[in-house]
Amino acid sequence: MAQIIKLNPEELKVLRTVDERMVSYNVEMTEVTGGTFWSAYTEAQVDGTEEFLPPDPRDMGNLHQWYDPIDTTNPRLLKLAKDLGPAWIRVSGTWANKTYYDFEDKYPAGTAPEGYQNVLKKHQWDNLLNFVKAVGGKLQISFANCEGNHHAEEPWDVAQCKLIMDYSRDFGVPVEAVEFTNEPNILAYTGLPEGYTTKHFGRDHDIMAKFIRENYPDVLIVGPCCVGEVPIGPGDEVSGGDMYEMISTDDMLEHTTEKLDVFCYHYYNGVSERGAAMGNNHWDFSQILSEKYLGKVSEHTRYYCPLRDKHVPGGQIWVTEAGDAGCGGNTWASTYADVPRTLNELGSFSYATDGIIFHNTLASSDYGYLKHGTFLPRPNYFAVKLWNTLMGTTVYDCGEEIREGAHVYCHSRKDGKEGCVYLVINNSDETTTVELPKEAIVYALTGNGKFRSRTMLLNGRELALGENDELPALTGVAAEGKVEVAPAGCTFIVL
Repeated sequence: MAQIIKLNPEELKVLRTVDERMVSYNVEMTEVTGGTFWSAYTEAQVDGTEEFLPPDPRDMGNLHQWYDPIDTTNPRLLKLAKDLGPAWIRVSGTWANKTYYDFEDKYPAGTAPEGYQNVLKKHQWDNLLNFVKAVGGKLQISFANCEGNHHAEEPWDVAQCKLIMDYSRDFGVPVEAVEFTNEPNILAYTGLPEGYTTKHFGRDHDIMAKFIRENYPDVLIVGPCCVGEVPIGPGDEVSGGDMYEMISTDDMLEHTTEKLDVFCYHYYNGVSERGAAMGNNHWDFSQILSEKYLGKVSEHTRYYCPLRDKHVPGGQIWVTEAGDAGCGGNTWASTYADVPRTLNELGSFSYATDGIIFHNTLASSDYGYLKHGTFLPRPNYFAVKLWNTLMGTTVYDCGEEIREGAHVYCHSRKDGKEGCVYLVINNSDETTTVELPKEAIVYALTGNGKFRSRTMLLNGRELALGENDELPALTGVAAEGKVEVAPAGCTFIVL
């Protein structure tokens, strides 16, 4: 049934104020050092004209390919990252769990110390630090926790931690937040030492936290960085297939005594076609506007907010990895088809709590804001750019029940003027009508001729870079009386 929404700004109730850096992103360690990451889809698979047939996920070599380091000095990358606005930049990922910081160039290319998988060179880290500085970012990292650093029965060695913390500080771009280990609740699957347990994690987490607090007292301790505790697929059960067991947040923190400053977890809407064999976690393309699919973000916040209140009372929640789907994103992740999910994620999260969402990633794999290699912006880039341009930090309860065809969120105006900004996401196949109380400025986002389009329209005009990589003007159009939101459309309404 077609929905009718009547906007009543006089009845808005303030819920909270959210962080100005809520929209943040990852630059994975494998992007900095070069390394294996999820294999790219073909152009026909992205368009949906060629089926992707996933190989056996136990043979990861069939799912990954080698990528050289991204060029963090690239002018287009720097410009587009800066234009997104202030953000936290997280350098982590499974690759970081086994990365050795080789700042004295002891190891030739393609080699690493025993027990490590790869090395981070000094010039690579210099470039990353310069990137963070150039875009006005704040830096978060995680540390290696593997056989190269220590065995399970031995305490974690702080030497590499000290090296990168001191070097970054002395460079003038200090690390401002740290996670101990990426996704530690999957244990051996993420490269932790053989035989590692939650007891070992508690011991080593406390070693790290005490060292940071004694030597870098302004740095935030973020954790525990768990994943997979809430069902992410169309089924109603948590499933990692028969590949790994997921340990709960409470169990991971059972043996820790050092308190966290920020609570964090990872959240994806299912797994991509690449990992479809890993349990019942993959969504068919036909399901991605469904209430159940879009409701996954709310399920996660409802699950994790009480855990935040228990372990970090009064603290923020950081979703330190988020995106279309685990295993590098679905075939449609780089198209307009993922924009309703992305904007709904931001609206739903800010309605529920204060914190940061780190999109995975800025410029790699199929869910990156920018295309790997060329750094050309994808539809999601322009969607979050528009969010950051229009949506202020005050969040309102607009009194609209979330329902098919009417996912409605409301914030203050980013320009500081009196009034508010509504976001209406129409996840139905019928037109949604919005009745306006007065004249408004409207920013209507739709696919370019089809839902699964590689570019996006703003008020009917294609969004693409101009000469010298100039961003297109993100201008609205005046409207009064009513606004019609197209099926699968996302419309910002400024009052």
